[in-house]
Amino acid sequence: MPSASSRRWLTIIGIGEDGPAGLGDEAKQLLAAAPVVFGGRRHHELVAALVTGERLSWESPFDRSIEAVAARRGQPVIVLGSGDPFLYGIGATLSRRISAEEMRVIPAPSSFSLAASRLGWPLQEMATISLHGRPLDLIRPHLHHGRRIAALTSGAETPSQLAELLCASGFSQSQLHVLEALGGQRERRRQARADSFDLGQIDPLNVCAIEVVAGEGAQTIAFTPGLDDALFEHDGQLTKQDVRAITLAALAPRHKELLWDIGAGSGSIGIEWMLADPSLRAIAIEQSSERAARIARNALALGVPGLAMVEGKAPEALANLPDPDAIFVGGGGSEPGVLEMALQALRRGGRLVANAVTLEMEALLLSMHRQHGGTLTRIEISRAAPIGGMNGWRPAMPVMQWRYIKK
Repeated sequence: MPSASSRRWLTIIGIGEDGPAGLGDEAKQLLAAAPVVFGGRRHHELVAALVTGERLSWESPFDRSIEAVAARRGQPVIVLGSGDPFLYGIGATLSRRISAEEMRVIPAPSSFSLAASRLGWPLQEMATISLHGRPLDLIRPHLHHGRRIAALTSGAETPSQLAELLCASGFSQSQLHVLEALGGQRERRRQARADSFDLGQIDPLNVCAIEVVAGEGAQTIAFTPGLDDALFEHDGQLTKQDVRAITLAALAPRHKELLWDIGAGSGSIGIEWMLADPSLRAIAIEQSSERAARIARNALALGVPGLAMVEGKAPEALANLPDPDAIFVGGGGSEPGVLEMALQALRRGGRLVANAVTLEMEALLLSMHRQHGGTLTRIEISRAAPIGGMNGWRPAMPVMQWRYIKK
């Protein structure tokens, strides 16, 4: 039986901007003896003096390089990564193809660790996010007054783009710290307020740290479900705040689950589902092209640009979609075959929640309850409003809600 060390054919070495100076003896010896070393051009330049074997740079598309590494299974291979390879790095990518038992990993401090140490911010109290090759809108859910955020960037332009986003969202007094080439000879730290950001010639290799200051009217995305209706662009097709909070509680999102939001309207249910945890996914199904475009805008504005959009009419639009863990049926639920197809697609143990405000949809939900069980809830909400010179209760339209868990 091969030993544990012989099974570990792949070595992943994290390097910082200080190059060989930041590597331990083990990493240097492994690099010197390696027959082949994979890495980016910058990585190869940093350790050029240590490597005697073949040097292979990453190809485009990147998947080709991953296949090239996996094809050498059982042979000694070194892969170079930046900092901690398992923090948004090459280690995380390779682990989807190669088991931990086949790897030896020698990490270096991550960019987040270096940034925290330079700023004197406790790392466990910071929000950390990667915007490298990802939409800047992902930062929006983290924008809370007093929050400290560290963001990996895509290059020299990202800090100024973040400053613009902060100003547009009501956080113009926030302080941005730009930490460039951390750990290397070119390391530099500068700062500026979002509304007077004027830093130039920023090194493409940078981390942008933000001390968030909320101004009057700042668009803060609350942690709890049931966001203010005013945060959503809509044409009236919106699950209102109180009912939305009850609906999301009934959908009960869990780690890595997928939601179908059928008849999505403004996208509010799918958006708030995804805001509950970064691992959650949602598909909004909407037949109106105008509303589909509105859903996409809402998703960006509320920090979940990954919300998937299917433009089409249910049930036809549901064909060939990945099986969901939860389904919300709002608009279009009374169309023939929609609920039946939704129930068929739902994974075992999955939750379906359907809301009705029309008599026709209520009748359908009563029928589904008789056939399949589940629970029925009637939601009635009234709000105080002026009546002449006094105030009284004005009831909103009642909502019937059917909740079903697939056995």
